[in-house]
Amino acid sequence: MAGEQVGNEIRRWRHTRQLTLAQVAQGSGLNVGYLSQIENCKAVPSLDALRSIASALDVPAAWLLVDATPPPRVVRAGERPVLADSLGGTATEVDGGTARDIRIIETLVPVGGRTGVHAHTGDEHHYVLSGRFRMTQGEHVIEVGPGDYLAWDPTIPHDVENFGDEPGRLLLIYPRHGRRADSAG
Repeated sequence: MAGEQVGNEIRRWRHTRQLTLAQVAQGSGLNVGYLSQIENCKAVPSLDALRSIASALDVPAAWLLVDATPPPRVVRAGERPVLADSLGGTATEVDGGTARDIRIIETLVPVGGRTGVHAHTGDEHHYVLSGRFRMTQGEHVIEVGPGDYLAWDPTIPHDVENFGDEPGRLLLIYPRHGRRADSAG
């Protein structure tokens, strides 16, 4: 299986780079027959040969050892999990729980909606899609609008309020395990 994967990756990268076997042979110092055997899974290259092939293909050698390319993860808008929302509106998990390291939440906040003062762990990032928000953290009060970005340390007590005259939308990004699953503010 390992030899098959390496051969397939070498062939894929050779085609991506639009190179012939002869060009890879010239660039790697290996002969065409040996390269053909590797691509056809009839030979497994040594580490030195793998480094030479990778250099000829202009890729890191590790890329030729990739077990398989996982498909992109897609979460359709209508398939997003709906979450409890501390801002009085609706919240959906944009990443659908597929991301290992971060959580991305889109929340629709009614006029006057607010989280109330709270604190939790993990960095927190806010990107305003629409509306006007008052972001309070300790003694700092910042007003943000469409296209604005705000990041803060959420271990310091903070509050988010839609003070505009229309519903607002926020994109929240924070560590997957950095806060309660039912909090969207």
